[in-house]
Amino acid sequence: MKRLQKCQMSDKLYEVVISERAMTMLLTHVRFLAQVSVTAARKLKELVIDEIKKLEYMPESYSWFVSEYVPANKYRKMLVGKRYLVIYQVSENSVFVDYILDCRQDYQWLR
Repeated sequence: MKRLQKCQMSDKLYEVVISERAMTMLLTHVRFLAQVSVTAARKLKELVIDEIKKLEYMPESYSWFVSEYVPANKYRKMLVGKRYLVIYQVSENSVFVDYILDCRQDYQWLR
């Protein structure tokens, strides 16, 4: 798991933890894009990581991830760059990023 560094800008900060599975998913998207443009792939990686870092502050501000196969009010979702869905859980003072999906792909396997 990758732990992101905390910044002191708010009274309450959450520790953001990206699971190995989520990081692998992100790197898969980046590698695919790098086949077309290495520059775009680097920008994508930076964008997604930067947006995930923002979950340190008010992660509850994003809406719930609603799916037939996912328990209600378990995961939240954040859309990044119009195409990438970050799915995460908030538990006490931690945010756990579990999935990073390309919205253009079928993710009904997520159960």
